[in-house]
Amino acid sequence: MIRAVTDLEVYNFSLELLNDLYRFLEKVPASEYDSVKNIKRAGKSIPTNITEGFAKRSSEATFKNHLKICIGSSDEVVTHIATIIIAVPRLKSDGEKLAKKYVILSKRLNKLHSVWHSDKF
Repeated sequence: MIRAVTDLEVYNFSLELLNDLYRFLEKVPASEYDSVKNIKRAGKSIPTNITEGFAKRSSEATFKNHLKICIGSSDEVVTHIATIIIAVPRLKSDGEKLAKKYVILSKRLNKLHSVWHSDKF
């Protein structure tokens, strides 16, 4: 039974990925400061939106809206990684691995969005 946001796999996975994201960003040169700032914002917004939406889960539409925002933020992270790879080609391998994980997160968020019914959780 799901009683707390920490019971949601997507929430825990988003935090794991945030840790991976921060480690990746340590390798990005200062010249890409704007990309780093934007990708951090997008990455951090995923677990926070899951949490905020879960707190309002009695309204199915509100929680699902927060999940859609998370999907957009996850996809945004993938795009920022792609731009970083263009600017810093030596990060291609690490960036592609991380981007694949965020694609998985987007799929999991989308699945949760499709199956969530407030009266069942």
